[in-house]
Amino acid sequence: MTTAVSSASGSDATAGLATATTPLGRLLEQFRAGKPAALARAVSIVENHRAGFEQVLAAQHALLGRARRIGITGPPGAGKSTLTTRLARHYRDAGLTVGIVAVDPTSPFTGGALLGDRIRMEEVALDPGVFIRSMATRGSLGGLATATREVCDVLDGFGKDIILIETVGVGQSELDVSRAADSTLVVLVPESGDSIQTLKAGVMEIADVYTVNKADRPGADRLRNDIELMLGLRAGATTNNMPAHHGVDLRDMAHADRDAMRDAMNPARAARAAAQAEHPDVWTPPVLRSVAAQNEGVAEVADALERHFRYLAASGELRQRRRARLRERVMEVVEQQVRRRLWQDAETLAWLDAQLDALEAGTLVPFAVADALRARSSSLLTGAAYAPLPHPKGISA
Repeated sequence: MTTAVSSASGSDATAGLATATTPLGRLLEQFRAGKPAALARAVSIVENHRAGFEQVLAAQHALLGRARRIGITGPPGAGKSTLTTRLARHYRDAGLTVGIVAVDPTSPFTGGALLGDRIRMEEVALDPGVFIRSMATRGSLGGLATATREVCDVLDGFGKDIILIETVGVGQSELDVSRAADSTLVVLVPESGDSIQTLKAGVMEIADVYTVNKADRPGADRLRNDIELMLGLRAGATTNNMPAHHGVDLRDMAHADRDAMRDAMNPARAARAAAQAEHPDVWTPPVLRSVAAQNEGVAEVADALERHFRYLAASGELRQRRRARLRERVMEVVEQQVRRRLWQDAETLAWLDAQLDALEAGTLVPFAVADALRARSSSLLTGAAYAPLPHPKGISA
């Protein structure tokens, strides 16, 4: 038996709709008209999950997919905020609008973002073509705030061309950004670690582009070579194109064959050569140098991100990544709704408390209680969460 998913219709569908006469309806009209104040209010509603946030997201879902989402991650002190600012200025000079989601640590006093990233972005903060939102992690691990992807959807629906997502900088567990962005830029500095550090799994494996920032410091070239060595070994560059017989005479080989063999014997060189070749089906992350504070290497980083986007589009990987993002989004919504409906329902909590004596005595086990709770809560979990809004003008269902 299959269950069809369809748009609500009839009188039930119109109940609670945000029309032009309601505050939410007026906000959405101003949002579609491109009013910056409406964007800021919509972002706040979505970030804090205030009443109507589902309708705000649903109203512009059909508009998603126009913006390029670029994640910028790396350890604390790598210069992510400075590089984000320089990239924003680069895109603005090219005539593109930019949205920046800067994830900051959470204030222990207010629960909000500490605003360190936003302060460092004062160079573009007053540009009308740039919208900056600082978000607090609020206990979320993985480098992003809980509502980061939802805020990116709002910026996308508003019509921003580029969305830069700067993570908080938590180190090797900072992986969520790779699922939120089309391209992921990992920013490192010469002090990021020795050659063994570059071989570790985690944040080093999510990069589509690397840059060794603050490259005017000692050790930058060594770190770059270490990363390229890691990429070459990971791609099997030590065995690709290797002649079967060790006694082959290089003098008898063609020039191209000699270059291929030298690359095979030098994984770092092979990785660098592969990164420079633009291939529609294979992407090797380039390892670049930058000094963001001096605006050096920023254009090269932007060019590499552009080449990666072309690769994504040509290979079909872009569509796969965005479909995976939609799938994860549905799963997140289901999990949020289940938690909210169960643990904010007074009768459910009272019933659970009534089972504690049996659990304490050992006559019931948590798994049995969970099964019973799920069975008694079926009607609570299957009710509609919100009344859907009509599609924006000019967008068909």
